[in-house]
Amino acid sequence: MPVYIQIADQIRQNIHQGVYRVGEKLPTETKLAEQFAVNRHTIRQAIALLKNEGLLRVDRGRGTFVAAKTIRYAIGKRVRYNQTLKAQGWQARFQLLRILEVPADDAIAKGLEITYGEPVALIERLGFADEEPISVGTGYFPLKRFPDFLEPKNIKILQEQQSISQLLQQIYGCDHIRRSTCVSARLVQPQDAKWLQLPLNQPILLAESVNVDQTGNVIEYGVTRLRGDRMELFFENELFVD
Repeated sequence: MPVYIQIADQIRQNIHQGVYRVGEKLPTETKLAEQFAVNRHTIRQAIALLKNEGLLRVDRGRGTFVAAKTIRYAIGKRVRYNQTLKAQGWQARFQLLRILEVPADDAIAKGLEITYGEPVALIERLGFADEEPISVGTGYFPLKRFPDFLEPKNIKILQEQQSISQLLQQIYGCDHIRRSTCVSARLVQPQDAKWLQLPLNQPILLAESVNVDQTGNVIEYGVTRLRGDRMELFFENELFVD
């Protein structure tokens, strides 16, 4: 068996036995090379193997860390953030970051299919899984459709329910259906890095979504930034049987 695989087996065993815990930084390549009496290239091979397995993550400039369990999030017809996390045993919650009225810029107007400059409600929230920040979501809602969206009583309901979908259903009798989602990768921006507790060179997933009501009218344009080291997105297709 190649030496790097033997070393990976030992590190893997240490992780499973709790010698290295989730989020803990591993010794440097130099120290590991001394520990296993091999060169640094062999250590890099072992680390790369464990990284591909999802057991380790490498933060450039910071070191190698034990990776936490990946959270799988389905991109399907329904917006089910809370339910998805709870189904996997995570405790989900949100912290409100910003609530304000803004004029629609080009991207918002295009997403909501409204006129440039129209007033929209901006709701920005930090999402947690077991008290670990994993996402920053910014939702834009047309105030022409929801004129009292930013009223204190509605924001109170949002904080209590922890769900945009439930707020829309409870106050407006409005369904919350995903029409489209575009996912891309980019480096985290400074403010998001602070909220998500990430280094500035860390890649994240960026999901732009357009959501509609039960009649097909656009009710939300959303931009969500997700931790690429913690989140895994997969797409669900609904099957229709004649």
